[in-house]
Amino acid sequence: MSEPTPRLLPRHKRGLRGRNIVTVITKGVDMILRLVIITAFTVLVACVVWQVVSRYVLQSPSTVTDEMARFLFIWVALLGAAYTFGQRRHLAIDLLPVVTTGVLRLLVNCSIIAAIAVFAGIVMVYGGFDLVSRTLETQQVSPALRLPMGLVYVAIPFSGFCILYYCLTFLGDLFRAGRGPNDQGDTASIGGPLD
Repeated sequence: MSEPTPRLLPRHKRGLRGRNIVTVITKGVDMILRLVIITAFTVLVACVVWQVVSRYVLQSPSTVTDEMARFLFIWVALLGAAYTFGQRRHLAIDLLPVVTTGVLRLLVNCSIIAAIAVFAGIVMVYGGFDLVSRTLETQQVSPALRLPMGLVYVAIPFSGFCILYYCLTFLGDLFRAGRGPNDQGDTASIGGPLD
């Protein structure tokens, strides 16, 4: 007697079953980055508005909001770069991937991903952790907030880890579907709606 074939549940009732775990993790990373970037940017705008009000209306500039705005800008820029890269919306010169085909295109895309991963790994993760540890060892603090500067610099290795993660997912996409880090679909390639 053969076993009955299992009935497939609708996608929204399957949970993690039937989904690629990498896709679930990537959506989680995307959501966390979006939440942190939006929150930091909102606080950044509030700090700048308060800085303007305190300087020109109250005639007493706030030093705390000035420093906080600078630190938040660092976080927004670095995490925004990682998120943009993960969404394949980064600035890219895609001449070689567009004009090549087959195995050569695969090699070009692998080389691009490898170069980005090497930069993110060596400069951002390794160099960032070195900067954070040295700064924490010297107990350097910011003048107004008295915040350890190592906490501000944690944005560098964190962003580097996110970029490395996206590089790994791009490699998986590349070998599974032939989609490289600069491929955004039809609109980004030659012959898109802008041509």
